[in-house]
Amino acid sequence: MKQVIFKETGLPESVLLLEEAAIPEPRAHESLIRITARNINPSDIMFIQGRYGITPKLPSSAGFEAAGEVEKSEQYPKGTRVIFTAIGTWKEYVCVPTAQLIPTPEGMSDDVACQAFVNPITAYGMLETSGLEKGQWLLITAGASAWGKLVIQMAKMRGIQVICTVRNGAQKQALLDLGATIVVDVQTENLGKIVRAAVETGVDAVFDAVGGEQGAKALACLKIGGSMLVFGLLSLEPIPLNSGLLIFKNLKVEGWWLTSWWESLGQEGIKKALKDVFTYLMTQEVHVDVQEKFALSKFKEAVIAYQKEGRTGKILIC
Repeated sequence: MKQVIFKETGLPESVLLLEEAAIPEPRAHESLIRITARNINPSDIMFIQGRYGITPKLPSSAGFEAAGEVEKSEQYPKGTRVIFTAIGTWKEYVCVPTAQLIPTPEGMSDDVACQAFVNPITAYGMLETSGLEKGQWLLITAGASAWGKLVIQMAKMRGIQVICTVRNGAQKQALLDLGATIVVDVQTENLGKIVRAAVETGVDAVFDAVGGEQGAKALACLKIGGSMLVFGLLSLEPIPLNSGLLIFKNLKVEGWWLTSWWESLGQEGIKKALKDVFTYLMTQEVHVDVQEKFALSKFKEAVIAYQKEGRTGKILIC
């Protein structure tokens, strides 16, 4: 089989290699999956660079999220379509613990299935964690990202007012059309001034995917007693926290990681989250976008396409 690996961490375009390998044999309680589609997430790139919360065991394959079909399993018939996460999905076959497989809903395309878990469940989980209610205000950074678009759509369904940031003014109208109340171009506009004009006391919550100075500016937009969930570091820079701001406005800053939240749910909570999110996707109450698709052998072109600014959809490796 073909697989994309890296033997050292670094820039994906420099360290990734395509090689031939034997198709693995599933162990007890594992299933062999033939992968049919993968999407590129920020965590994939950070993992290759050695900047993610999980340290790669070198040599390692890249990628965390995919959709595929069962080849061998003690539980599922051959050909069963599944959604899953695993370390190393940029390959043709992978063995996955059977308990982690999620049957793909009937009628869901591979283009949607391969991105139906990480970003949609993260958006859903962060809204659940925040406790935000109808009429309250949420500020998100990276509004034009796949995750940002999902937060906007799911928040709109709950009646939550969303302010989001972008780095390109050309992206503003599309996000307003999705349901954002206000979109701020941080390259040309003053975030704090615009937020104060819209909601004088400040926003109820912030979801930050960027970190760095932009994260700090978002934090300053919180109302007294507000909270910030930090789950990403797209800037690759830590947030310079203002201690006085935290103290005198009684602010709460909390890290949020999908893996930890998912493990905390229990079986009933997991069933509800999957049912809710898959229903949103299947009924197109919430939709996901695809910009371009590449064959596995064209992984370098896929990475280059992913890194281009101004993308409007996901880059898939099929």
